[in-house]
Amino acid sequence: MPPAAPRTPAARKTPPRLDGRRERALAPGALVAGIDEAGRGPLAGPVVCAAVVFHGPVPRGLADSKTLGAERREDLYETILARAHVAVASASPAEIDRRNIRGATLAAMCRALLALPCAPDLALVDGRDVPPGLSCEGRAVIGGDGRVAAIAAASIVAKVTRDRMMRRLDAVHPAYGFARHMGYGTPEHLAALAAHGPCPAHRRGFAPVRAHAKEAGDGAGLPLLRAS
Repeated sequence: MPPAAPRTPAARKTPPRLDGRRERALAPGALVAGIDEAGRGPLAGPVVCAAVVFHGPVPRGLADSKTLGAERREDLYETILARAHVAVASASPAEIDRRNIRGATLAAMCRALLALPCAPDLALVDGRDVPPGLSCEGRAVIGGDGRVAAIAAASIVAKVTRDRMMRRLDAVHPAYGFARHMGYGTPEHLAALAAHGPCPAHRRGFAPVRAHAKEAGDGAGLPLLRAS
């Protein structure tokens, strides 16, 4: 029997270079905005959406914010602000509870686009949804934060902005550890919810928060907000 062929390492996929070519190919000569959000999944804090239109060179090393460390995100954030028109909008926990997380996110995306100091011809939105009521044509791009420079930049701006907001919330409600987990449902956060009940920064429509709100509620099932 002939010897088995030696195994060769699997080829690694090189992530696409994000340099603005995709936007220019999709809409030649148009002013294109990228839109993304940060904070759909956490149990507390706002969801933050950003809209970005580059007017200068795309920064080298631009990538989806989830693949970058905090220090690199901060560096790119400053460069993006210097080379792009940027606008940010957020939806509070109260709005998230009122609209649901999808509706609140789409509404904040519209507000971010409208707040830009320029009027884009096209908005490329990360994900599957095109928010209703955009101020220009919109197209959804699945995985856009890893494929489109303007969306990747928006993901970084949204993430850095939201992290800063959560650190400020941590100073107001220190019992929950917001500065460490940014409101996500970590074991530390769930233990704090069990110990203290929800605070005003929590999203009561999310099941883990709703369960602890009922435990801390009065006889009518209304949550008692326990400020830290």
